[in-house]
Amino acid sequence: MTVTELANAINTTPDTVRYYTKMAFITARKNPNNGYKIYGKSAQNRLKFILSARQLNFSVAEIKSILTEADKGYSACPLVREIIEHHLTETEKQFQAALLLREKLSKAINDWQDKPDKTPTGDMICHLIESEDNTDQGGNNE
Repeated sequence: MTVTELANAINTTPDTVRYYTKMAFITARKNPNNGYKIYGKSAQNRLKFILSARQLNFSVAEIKSILTEADKGYSACPLVREIIEHHLTETEKQFQAALLLREKLSKAINDWQDKPDKTPTGDMICHLIESEDNTDQGGNNE
């Protein structure tokens, strides 16, 4: 398969194929007649794995580690489990932070609804954000 054929076979772009080839995650042989890169079934399977891992938010470095384990003949499953557990923990932290932000935003909308608009002064740009009620809520007050 050429770059384009491989890309079409797994519903990705030729640039994606070229990127992972450049990263040495997949390999191709050169067609002696025209110099085009030719990919086999193993490259297709490997690229499918890579794209599936990317959909799970695995980083390129994490995927490289997984492929290295597999290339050594070791099961990559323990490493994959470890990575996914770490991702879940981080995602949960981000989710909780997003919930707190959502709560702050909702409170701000309710609190600011009846406050008047004010023109900027030399000391204040927007009193809604700069009021003392907002400065002690964990924001950066540099």
